[in-house]
Amino acid sequence: MGRERLQNLVPVLLILLALIGFVLDRAGLLQPIGDLLARGTTPLQEAMNLIVSQVGELTQTARDLRDLRQRNRELEAQNASLLLENVRLREVETEATLLRDLLDFSQVYPSFDIRGAHVVGRVIGRDPSNLQRYITLDVGREDGIVRNMPVVTNRGLVGRISEVGDGWSRVLLITDVSSLVNALTQSTRASGLIQGQADGSLMMRDIPQEDVASVGDTVFTSGLGGDFPRQILIGQITKVERKDYELYQVATVQPTVDFDHLEVVLVITGFEPIEETTEDPSGNGQ
Repeated sequence: MGRERLQNLVPVLLILLALIGFVLDRAGLLQPIGDLLARGTTPLQEAMNLIVSQVGELTQTARDLRDLRQRNRELEAQNASLLLENVRLREVETEATLLRDLLDFSQVYPSFDIRGAHVVGRVIGRDPSNLQRYITLDVGREDGIVRNMPVVTNRGLVGRISEVGDGWSRVLLITDVSSLVNALTQSTRASGLIQGQADGSLMMRDIPQEDVASVGDTVFTSGLGGDFPRQILIGQITKVERKDYELYQVATVQPTVDFDHLEVVLVITGFEPIEETTEDPSGNGQ
């Protein structure tokens, strides 16, 4: 019974407290209490504002970091694309330079029938008893290529076709030990045979003792035998060995062709063999 009475008094008490609070507030008696509470809660509010501000800054920083990472990925992708494009343009420029040099060669020798080819393979035999040096081209029988056709670049003689397939051909390099090329020096007209050596160098052998072979002289194909056209550059003499008791002199020749970096070559598919003359390979005569 007492509990029911107490429950009935609660609403009355709440109404009474509300009326008292209203009267006190209207009378201005609650202002000091409000000020006291405000001063007491100010540090808490400042702390809450600081926390909210820092949380906002962290959120903005995380958003900026995400945007920065995305922009960095975009820039990396763009940089990779530009790098690939730069490499491609350089390759195009290099290819254009090579083709322009070969075109210059064909213009110097307008009487030659020429077929361009790319080097697609390079083999150096590993058997010491049968060391072979040759390259493989991407042209073959259907392109009119046959065995023994000369192969050149604008820098000089490369070799001759040794094998032919339907879409490929093999070039025996003049640096191979089995390669022999009739040659002539430009200045002194000394004749001999260019033969490859085991180390990839060239030797001009069978130079008659009465001929003069000089260091620094340029060596060209002589055209004898009809295997190669006349006046194709081979290299430059770097050393001469002459012994009075020998029948012939020998000379070391530095080739003008860079055999380690061949990319594009020309196959001479047709030329007219020229009989030996005393004409200077430079066209000036002797």
